[in-house]
Amino acid sequence: MTTRITSSAQVNALAALRIINKDVATTQQQVSSGYRVETAADDATYWSFASVLRSDSSSMTNIHDALGVGASKVDTAYTAMDNIIDQLGQVRATLVSATEDGVDKDKLNTTLSQLKQQMQTTVQSTSIAGENWLLNQEPTLPTNRSVIGGFTRGTGGEYQAQTITFPASQTVMIDTNDASRGLLTQTVDASTLNSTGSSTPRNYYLLDAGSLSGSAGDEVKLDSDTTPEQVADMISVVDSLLSTLTAAAAGFGTMSARINDRIDYTANMSDLIDKGVGALVDTDMDEASVRQTALQTQQQMGVQAISILNTAASKVLILLQ
Repeated sequence: MTTRITSSAQVNALAALRIINKDVATTQQQVSSGYRVETAADDATYWSFASVLRSDSSSMTNIHDALGVGASKVDTAYTAMDNIIDQLGQVRATLVSATEDGVDKDKLNTTLSQLKQQMQTTVQSTSIAGENWLLNQEPTLPTNRSVIGGFTRGTGGEYQAQTITFPASQTVMIDTNDASRGLLTQTVDASTLNSTGSSTPRNYYLLDAGSLSGSAGDEVKLDSDTTPEQVADMISVVDSLLSTLTAAAAGFGTMSARINDRIDYTANMSDLIDKGVGALVDTDMDEASVRQTALQTQQQMGVQAISILNTAASKVLILLQ
């Protein structure tokens, strides 16, 4: 004959042990995975928040990398433009030398030609990440040169990119389609810059880059027939170009400073977002370790309690036999 004795104490002990075992398994999973909220089933609200924040952190990381590329573009363009400004200053110095009596203007023109060739080479070789901000070879001139600057979320949570822009008209030195769109190839009316009383045509351009639509007027160059009035006009044209290029280079400096600010900002924001995600879903290892130890102790005590109750029930059964 088989006899089964079940007491309320045994039932309660088993129920408590089941709860403890479940808590032990949960704590062990949190410790091993490092996540207090690993799936939506753990806490749908926190999991949802953390998922959005992880997406933002990933976007911040991508933007940070893109800003680094953008900074390289701006720095490259600025370095090239600064070099062109130096070469343009040498062009001006050469033209000033031509105002002296008895100088060989043909020899001075050789220097001018070399300087202009250096400027053209500088423009054509200033390319990074597949872009050359100083050269335009497209039929239409882009409105802006831009780099990624950040992002916002719209009212519906959609991703909206932000950019840092600079007018392309201030960066293009040479335009191979339309010379009038390049700062070094466009025509400049010297009559608006210098009042010499000259009766000769007073439209000048610095470079002839072989644009499909060339510049009107005369190229800035010297020969034995060049008059002092023409030299004065050329100097005025070069001064105007120097002023324009200096302003553009200053604009690049401002843009570079903005990009560097955004690089620091995105790095800090990415760290803060990661901390926010950690606060929402990461396991507090100190707390979890203490809780795991306590639960394991409770588990052992629960097993011992059931063992004691089973032993007591066995003794009662012996008495009944």
